[in-house]
Amino acid sequence: MTKRTNAKNELRPEFHYVIDLVEPGSSVLDLGCGEGQLMKALQDKKRARVQGIELSDTAVQACVENGLFVYHGDLDEGLADFNDHSIDYVILTSTIQVLQRPDLLIKEAARVGKKAIISVPNFGYWRVRFQLMFEGVMPRTSSLPYEWYDTPNIHLTTIRDFRRFCREHRLAILDETTLVLRQHDCKRVRLAPNFFADYGIFVVQQQDYGQQTPVS
Repeated sequence: MTKRTNAKNELRPEFHYVIDLVEPGSSVLDLGCGEGQLMKALQDKKRARVQGIELSDTAVQACVENGLFVYHGDLDEGLADFNDHSIDYVILTSTIQVLQRPDLLIKEAARVGKKAIISVPNFGYWRVRFQLMFEGVMPRTSSLPYEWYDTPNIHLTTIRDFRRFCREHRLAILDETTLVLRQHDCKRVRLAPNFFADYGIFVVQQQDYGQQTPVS
């Protein structure tokens, strides 16, 4: 589940929004952590106590070489080794769409984390709709850059679908950031994000945990 990077040690622009959501000194579990760029940034910028889970042997080795603690594991098997609400933040960035059971892992992330930060590429983005409607081809965007025959994505969603999933599974959305991704930066989208944004970052929490008020 190696994550896309612009260069070996360059931080993806959307990661800056994720970092801003994490309180200093927190414990963090990064699921599908790739080569650990986000974990390293959280460690350096937020003094976070970080650990990750990653399937790729090459990515795990890269994390170890950078002094990061990573479990080698398959996220489709869940997080049975972690206790309820034992981590301050469980992070899933551009990971759920490559899983066999994304619903299981989203609920597991919210069980293990006091908060879960989950990002999704938005298949409702206007460029996706237009490519399908007018060109009749499988769409490609900054957040979905693959051809149909080599994509790792098997469960695509939209921002609206993700919100509905949270309502149906008693997950409170505490914060939502919607973006248009570009090669070296991001643009925040506030108007009709299911149409104009190609990427969403959500902070979710089990409804029976904590007292924070969800976003409307």
